[in-house]
Amino acid sequence: MQYETIVIGAGQAGLAMGYYLKQHNKRFLIVDKGQALGEVWINRYDSLKLFTPRMYSSLPGLILDGEPQGFPSKDEIANYIKHYTETFALPVELDTEVLSVTKNEEGFCVETTKGTFSTKNVVIATGPFQKKRIPRFSTSLHKDILQLHSSEYKNPKQLLPGNVLVVGGGNSGAQIAVELSEEKDTYLSISKEPNYFPLTIGGRSVFWWLDKLGILKATNTSFIGNLLQKRADPIFGNELKEAVEECKVMLKGRAVNGEYDRVTFEDSTALKVKNIIWATGFQQEYEWLKVDGVFDQEKKILHNRGISPVKGVYFLGLPWQSRRGSSLLQGVGFDARYLVEYMKNTNV
Repeated sequence: MQYETIVIGAGQAGLAMGYYLKQHNKRFLIVDKGQALGEVWINRYDSLKLFTPRMYSSLPGLILDGEPQGFPSKDEIANYIKHYTETFALPVELDTEVLSVTKNEEGFCVETTKGTFSTKNVVIATGPFQKKRIPRFSTSLHKDILQLHSSEYKNPKQLLPGNVLVVGGGNSGAQIAVELSEEKDTYLSISKEPNYFPLTIGGRSVFWWLDKLGILKATNTSFIGNLLQKRADPIFGNELKEAVEECKVMLKGRAVNGEYDRVTFEDSTALKVKNIIWATGFQQEYEWLKVDGVFDQEKKILHNRGISPVKGVYFLGLPWQSRRGSSLLQGVGFDARYLVEYMKNTNV
């Protein structure tokens, strides 16, 4: 079947793209390998709450209901994703995994588990969460140690008796470590001293202040944008700080090796562990994207604000695609609108 645009991924990026494509009356289809809308959010750990408030957690055209300064749960966002798709009647084909994208004379051939589609344009909106990043030494650890990636963790009931090591110094690792510390001896392995940032200042979300200061709109090429890109994201809120001060969470350095039942850290100390949560993030994977000129020699995406050097190939939802929030609910719509306007103005 022939389309003007195929959007790969029905998360926040793909839906924002769909919103603007529909405004321009384009013939398009959004495909996603998931079984349900909002599946990525549904599958996150039970206690997850966003650190961005509701007023900065909406996609274009539809406000997220609830207290604007409050912080939504992951189930709220999953329901919002479903509601958003239904509100704008976006054409989403679920349970449709993309097997390959190849270029031909007419445009592109998108081969999926539900058939093959032809299209002039392909928008890759699969986001930054694709392939789990887990250290190689994890395979050297004993099979009796429970190992879960943060994307597989749901709640403390999954864990075996004994202590737990959470590896990774981002906000997910911090939240999970704090939750587990209520029930278990908990260790958190981080490569740098945590930088804490308050969730609220003067009764307002810190993101409200960042917005007023223009930081949320700082581009990836601006002075502020370049400065922020060199710094790791802070840990939002004081829960981890308090847990560390109360010795509920014990901090360890970067995990560098593991063997049998022990993990070794960069200061040469070791810890005997029963459970490990790998809050080590994800890496991008595009093995199915078989189009020359899209990647550099190191397999990194070549693009300018999501526009590939290959005519008709676009990316959306990448970290810092144009600004800090490019991969987040509050910022992805800005990039989606830019790409649709570009496509319109270049007649592609």
